[in-house]
Amino acid sequence: MTLSQAMVAFDERVEPDDRPAVIRVSGVEKTYHTRRGSVTALADLSFEVRDQEFVTVVGPSGCGKSTILKIISGLMPATAGQVEVFGEIVDSPRSDAGMVFQSPRLLKWRTILDNILLPIEILRLPRAKYIPRAMELLELAGIKDAAHMRPSELSGGMQQRAAICRALVYDPRLLLMDEPFGALDAMSRDIMNVELMKIWSERRKTTVLITHSISEAVFLADRVLVMGARPGTIVAEVKVDLPRPRHPRVRASAAFMELSSRIHRLLGVEYA
Repeated sequence: MTLSQAMVAFDERVEPDDRPAVIRVSGVEKTYHTRRGSVTALADLSFEVRDQEFVTVVGPSGCGKSTILKIISGLMPATAGQVEVFGEIVDSPRSDAGMVFQSPRLLKWRTILDNILLPIEILRLPRAKYIPRAMELLELAGIKDAAHMRPSELSGGMQQRAAICRALVYDPRLLLMDEPFGALDAMSRDIMNVELMKIWSERRKTTVLITHSISEAVFLADRVLVMGARPGTIVAEVKVDLPRPRHPRVRASAAFMELSSRIHRLLGVEYA
């Protein structure tokens, strides 16, 4: 079965809305205490993400988008409220969540393959067993030939593909992505959107991606969560009914532009 056939077959199955929720964020608040006083980043934040669903989060700068991922992954505790992942209350860092940041954060003295295998070493898993998985991911991401190169020999987009492979190499149940393409130019970003969709379509990881790009949010997502200004909370959920697989030309469709315009309006952005 080809990748396209597999994606079509998936679309004929149960809609994501009928799948069980695997992330439950309930009444979460987060307050930072600084020398200048307390700052509430999140207030009464509640939402769910379903199994194998791709959810994107958009909102103004400083509304707490990145904080959400840190709390879900267990890297940061909430001040109030509760987060459940796969039925377990999150109270410590989770080993089943792959993280991708805006910067690839590759170790410059290691090859791309060795960078991808770094989580395997940290988790003390058998390296030899995961080399074939790493090479498979590199091939899926279109950078198999770069396996034995150093990060400095790759473009920013190729480095970010390697970072995604690193997050997936130990087969985590969740993929959490914090503005992964924010540092790329517009053309590279569009290419990476397509590459990420290809990888997600193959692996079907439950994914939450933070972005400032409304176009990116709509292109990738099953649902877009729209946040308001700080203290951040969800002000709207927009379901993306665009069929998969999605070709870049979908961005020129009336349906895509209507979804994007709706999110712009929810964020208070109007055009003359």
